Formats: sequence, C-alpha cells, structure tokens
Amino acid sequence: MTVRLATDVRVRALLRRVDAAGGSAMILARGDAIAGAVLVVVLGGASATVLERSLGPDGSVTLRRTGPDDSSEQAVTAYWQRRRASDPDLWVVELSVADAERFAAETIGIN
Repeated sequence: MTVRLATDVRVRALLRRVDAAGGSAMILARGDAIAGAVLVVVLGGASATVLERSLGPDGSVTLRRTGPDDSSEQAVTAYWQRRRASDPDLWVVELSVADAERFAAETIGIN
C-alpha cells in the first residue's frame, strides 16, 4: 500500500530538514494543503533555480528544473508570481542551503 503525503506535510518536512542542516527556508506562497503543486526556488549567489515536482517519462515522480532562462532573482520571482496567479493552489518555497536540490528531491520529490 502506497501512502500519499499531503503537500503541507512535505513542505513542512522540507523546511525542518533545511533548518536542521543550517540553511534557510521560507514559504513564499501557500497553496492547497492536500494536493497543491510545489515550486522550489533555490538561491545561489546572484542566480536562482526553480525546481518542480513532476512525472518523468517512465511515470515516476521526479524533480525537474523549470522556470525562465534568465536565472536572476527578479526573473525567477516574476516567473513564480505568474504561475501562482494562474494556479492559486501552488506552493512556492525558497531554499538557501548547500545541496538544496538533494534536500528537495528527498523530501518532496518522492511519492
């Protein structure tokens, strides 16, 4: 039997793990507590990366890079705000921690 965790549980777990590792994590927008999609904004110096939980080609859940080609914080902010305007159930979480992609994949990128 597969247990599907609610989105708010996944997001809270991600925040706790990043905090425990000495990083910084912040919810920029709260979405649907049960089934909202999650965008993870990873800060790294003057640039930012956007990650999104999605289905891979084989049907497995994966974390993929998405967002604008311009990785400036301004472009990334504009991107997630446009996405949020069209999907009010969307969660947006900002991470600043070493190996942020691994934290996100292990915490929200799994079933």
